[in-house]
Amino acid sequence: MILIGLGSNLGNREEYLAQARTALVMHDIDVTAVSSIHETPALLPPGAPEDWNVPYLNQVIQVETHHGPEDLLACLKLIEAELGRAARGHWAPREIDLDLLGYDDVILITDHLVLPHPQLDTRAFVLAPLIEIAPQWLHPVLGQTAEALLAELS
Repeated sequence: MILIGLGSNLGNREEYLAQARTALVMHDIDVTAVSSIHETPALLPPGAPEDWNVPYLNQVIQVETHHGPEDLLACLKLIEAELGRAARGHWAPREIDLDLLGYDDVILITDHLVLPHPQLDTRAFVLAPLIEIAPQWLHPVLGQTAEALLAELS
């Protein structure tokens, strides 16, 4: 099971999510399941500018593709650029954010990619939509389901 997190907190947020889902198909990435859209507060580092405090729309999708994990990540970054994501720095607001959350049972640590996503288990804004499409998804490192991980956060 390949899982991607989508987020947007600038511009027409719903339209950015829709455009990202469409762009995935154009890169030989088939969307097989889509969560509902969740609005959540922005995660902000200490001292962040007030104008960064813009709520996100978040969604998790399941996909199928012939791309391996690193190639898939490259596609996600290309799609972000195609949709106009501007480089504003880490934690800054963004038109679109595409995160590779998990790739089957792959456990991977490289300079550019960590699988499963290193903060997946601590982010309700990822786990809540994830359990809509894959409640029994099992975290390959922690050995817990998405439902159990979300319950621990509550």
